[in-house]
Amino acid sequence: MAAEAAAFFDLDRTLMEGSSAFQFGRAAYKAGLMSRRRLVADAIANLRFRLRGATDEDTNQLRDRISKSLAGVRVRDLERLGASVLAGVLPRIYPEVLAIAHRHQDEGRRVYIVTAAAGDLAEMLARVLALDGGIGSQFSGVLDGVYTGRPEGLFIYGAGKATAIEQLARERNLDLAASYAYSDSVSDLPMLRAVGHPVVVNPDRELATLARAEGWDVLRLDHLSRRLKGAALLAGAAAAGGAGTAALAARTRQRRPAVRGRATRHALAERVPRAPRRLLPPVRGRRPWT
Repeated sequence: MAAEAAAFFDLDRTLMEGSSAFQFGRAAYKAGLMSRRRLVADAIANLRFRLRGATDEDTNQLRDRISKSLAGVRVRDLERLGASVLAGVLPRIYPEVLAIAHRHQDEGRRVYIVTAAAGDLAEMLARVLALDGGIGSQFSGVLDGVYTGRPEGLFIYGAGKATAIEQLARERNLDLAASYAYSDSVSDLPMLRAVGHPVVVNPDRELATLARAEGWDVLRLDHLSRRLKGAALLAGAAAAGGAGTAALAARTRQRRPAVRGRATRHALAERVPRAPRRLLPPVRGRRPWT
């Protein structure tokens, strides 16, 4: 039987905006499995990751910390976080990238999510998005339905991603030379080089430079950093004139046309009736709502 082609999609900052690890952390905090302090630290790390990407050291430390934090946690309790994690991940899926994934399926290729995140999350997300499967990491061993806190299995990061898809290719008779891979980070070079058609999505600087040199396709989507800069400007306005002023300024820029000239201002005033000075009679004594 002839080998089939496939398409492999990295998850964070490729198939979705931001970090799935943070969405997991937020769900774990709400369930009482993570402290507020740890959640805030993860939020800061997530912001840096979304703006600059992650280093190998950052990601390895994250895996070790997650593994240790799982020690003594029941597998069932973690499985119950699935709905909350998906509630955070699904709104951040890039519709354009998902459409590309479905187009690959329509053209006869199998489509897989390949991520350093937990394998259970990868499989669950693949089912929800109608993809063919998910490949993810196993962060901890299990004994009697409880996580041991000791890392086990292949860590699906860096060279581990290439190893995982090569293993899958042998098991399912996939032709990697005819396959595609999508990623945003230079850390995924092993996976990108393992296929015949690498595509970079919102690449970091190093990967963008390499993609130009290699002649690889580049897909650029909405960058969160641009919106964060806008949010920072509004935060400055809030500090100077109050949060209400900043919010009003934002709404005015988005919804209200510029008003120029006295005649235009008078016209607007005529169209908008003035509210009556007093809608209710005065209340003497204690106000009923206090």
